[in-house]
Amino acid sequence: MKNHGVLSKWLRHDDQKDLFEVLVASAMNVVFLALSLLLLWPLGRPLLAFRLAKGYGVLWGLTCVAALLGNRVQEFFRVNIYDRSNAYVISNLAVSCFLQVGWSAFAALSVNHFVSGAPVWMTVTLYLVGVLSCLVAFFAVSSFYQGHIYKLVSLPLALLSFIVFGVWPAGGRLMYGWFFELF
Repeated sequence: MKNHGVLSKWLRHDDQKDLFEVLVASAMNVVFLALSLLLLWPLGRPLLAFRLAKGYGVLWGLTCVAALLGNRVQEFFRVNIYDRSNAYVISNLAVSCFLQVGWSAFAALSVNHFVSGAPVWMTVTLYLVGVLSCLVAFFAVSSFYQGHIYKLVSLPLALLSFIVFGVWPAGGRLMYGWFFELF
């Protein structure tokens, strides 16, 4: 039990903040998917949970690649928070918002696929799962883009874009549909 305390203390140390954020977001992702599956299975829509799981895999991969490539590009152009803070913040904000809106489009299109012919109460439940998936995706993306400005802009943008793409699925297909067909 003593090792558990040492590991916990090490993980909560300021030097490990990035790792801690990723682990918490990953755990939230797994718990959300498990609860979604438990909710959607009796409703006859378990494939939505599996589609979301596949989407989260792609989202995590894209977020890791975007963060890695973004850091390399920023290093190449010597963009950092101290010397060129505006360029640093704006570039990270653009990437994090692009990822969030992309997830919202994916979630809205996925939910939209499963609501056809469903009663109103089930439609509301499926859209609630979609909204919550945007919240979980927000934590996944914000584990890499941790600044307050990114979080302040990304969450409302994710929720608003989910609503927009839920009402206007053609917009989501137009903006991100080409990418979804790759996977």
